[in-house]
Amino acid sequence: MGTSFTSAWRHQVRWRLVDAEGAILGRLAARAARVLMGKDSPQWTPHADHRVGLVIINAAKIRLTGRKADQKFYRHFSGYPGGLKEVSARHQLETKPERVVRDAILGMLPKTRLGERLATRLKVYAGSAYPHQAQKPEPVNLGRPM
Repeated sequence: MGTSFTSAWRHQVRWRLVDAEGAILGRLAARAARVLMGKDSPQWTPHADHRVGLVIINAAKIRLTGRKADQKFYRHFSGYPGGLKEVSARHQLETKPERVVRDAILGMLPKTRLGERLATRLKVYAGSAYPHQAQKPEPVNLGRPM
């Protein structure tokens, strides 16, 4: 008995809505990456695009456990001498919370052309307002903290 692989899906993108209020960053990112890749589907195939989009709202209300808010740094190097920029996670959450959530999820996607295609279907918003009502996203519970 061999392994069966499904062919690539050619239908509309199924959009899912996740409320990140009170969720822990790493756990939310791991579960969101799993949904984006289609691993929650019984027809999951590693090379196939399962046409799932993800809208994450309330990214500003995400939580970091322990002392990560002060000890975790986001670094960017321009390539020039003295061009290393460091921003703490606390400052990044105050100024650009969408970027914190987006970077965490994109870090868990495959580093291939498929991963780049999946990344285009990730939409993150700091507040509860989002402009994707026309896609009728289905609410998904990715696990709430106790």
